Amino acid sequence: MKLFSHDFNDNERLPEALCFAVKHPTSHIALSDNQNPHLGWDNLPQGTQSLVLICHDPDVPTRPDDVNQPGKSVPATLPRMDFYHWLLLDIPASQGEILRGSHSTGITPGGKPGPQAAAGLRHGINDYTAWFKGDATMAGTWYGYDGPCPPWNDEIVHRYIFTLYALSTPSLAVDGELSAANITRALTQHQVLGSASLTGLYSLNPALIA
Repeated sequence: MKLFSHDFNDNERLPEALCFAVKHPTSHIALSDNQNPHLGWDNLPQGTQSLVLICHDPDVPTRPDDVNQPGKSVPATLPRMDFYHWLLLDIPASQGEILRGSHSTGITPGGKPGPQAAAGLRHGINDYTAWFKGDATMAGTWYGYDGPCPPWNDEIVHRYIFTLYALSTPSLAVDGELSAANITRALTQHQVLGSASLTGLYSLNPALIA
């Protein structure tokens, strides 16, 4: 089982158009095109009936104290946690790719609608929902893909891991809302026939390369 993209190679920098934000010389960040990447796959396990796609960043700071604060930096030694950027369910086994920009193009304040997605697929709720809670302009339930926006003062380059799961069932049964926690829990309760991952790198820190 293999996962690949026409937009980036494994462990290489993500194009800015796939990201939520880009570097800005005076305000540190500016909003970007926020397009979902092209993803393709092959060599699915025998018996695959559907696929689940998850993108997460495992490098998010566990404490927000220094995040995006002038004159400070987020230390590389700080413990990190997961932030989920995309959860896409019930991809038919007959589908061989996702086109760039087919599920996201631009930023929707309050989040894109869901969970229904094109062609009978379902979008989960990404973690911008919690990030923007309390923000009068951006608060809402954020479904589907929203790309990278790591702290502009973080000392490390963030990893964005796209993982495709092959299931033996035509649909993933999820208890409760389609949150990352509920979806990942459901995956442990289903027969996952195989998985493949692809990692993109990104940073908004001018001192770092990615």
